[in-house]
Amino acid sequence: MPWKHLPAERLGIALAVLAAAGFSLKAIFVKLAYAAAPVDAITLLALRMGFTLPVILWVLAADRHGLRALGRRDWGLLAALGLLGYYGASILDFLGLQYISAGLERLILFTYPTLTVLIGVLALGKRLERRQLAALGLSYAGIALAFAHDLRLSADGGAVVLGAALVFGSALSYALYSAGAEVAIRRLGAVRFSALAILVSTLATQAHFVAVHPLEALAQPPAVLGYAAAMALVSTVLPVFWQSAAMQRIGAARAVLIGNLGPILTLFFGWWLLGEAVSAAQLAGAGLVVAGVLVVTGRVALRWPGRRPAGSRDGAG
Repeated sequence: MPWKHLPAERLGIALAVLAAAGFSLKAIFVKLAYAAAPVDAITLLALRMGFTLPVILWVLAADRHGLRALGRRDWGLLAALGLLGYYGASILDFLGLQYISAGLERLILFTYPTLTVLIGVLALGKRLERRQLAALGLSYAGIALAFAHDLRLSADGGAVVLGAALVFGSALSYALYSAGAEVAIRRLGAVRFSALAILVSTLATQAHFVAVHPLEALAQPPAVLGYAAAMALVSTVLPVFWQSAAMQRIGAARAVLIGNLGPILTLFFGWWLLGEAVSAAQLAGAGLVVAGVLVVTGRVALRWPGRRPAGSRDGAG
């Protein structure tokens, strides 16, 4: 295959772009599923996690000896993070997408690095640095621009506010998950932790579904099943592997930096596949949010009077 002959750096960049595109398409698939049939958020999420489950079980089967070493504390941490991450964050996100555009959803979700900073300041007693304060200002100014855009176009301003609040709750849930994931990954390893966290989320999602719907509700039209399968494959499983492979070839810092294309890609896909309007204010908002993430992750140097420029550092963005 032609890609096998690409230099490692070019292949790594291509894989990182593919991962960013895959993650960005998730909101598009959700919106397309909502348009295809009257399916609710928990049913759609249950289908997505159900299609993901075989891959997760395959990963865990290959690591069955490592699972025996997990203690009660490890399982407790996994349960808490699994409920916060792919279950809590996902259900709030799916609910919010019923009311707002895919572009605004992605911008709000993309603030989770700045929320992680705030969690450290408020809950862990960390100091809020000037770089972080500037990042917060940039990110939330960008969201305000995109929010104003959706508010102008919507006939129901209350629905936009509700949708934005739900997606912000999703970003907060994912920020809490990310803060705890750093500890869990050091204890369990990245692959094992990710697989187990998704497994916990899948079990929680299916339990939620069974509590509110009969099993017959999973019998959705082919279009909805197709979009749910696409979410599982294109926006969940494959991007995780693509991102890991990209990090192996070009390093974590560059791979995550390329991931900052996410909000722009979602705006493009929303315009192309959903017919969502894209305005100059929305593009400016996306640029400000991306700039805020670059600043908070240390990839843009800020110059303050009397201070040396801050250097860059590695980390997820």
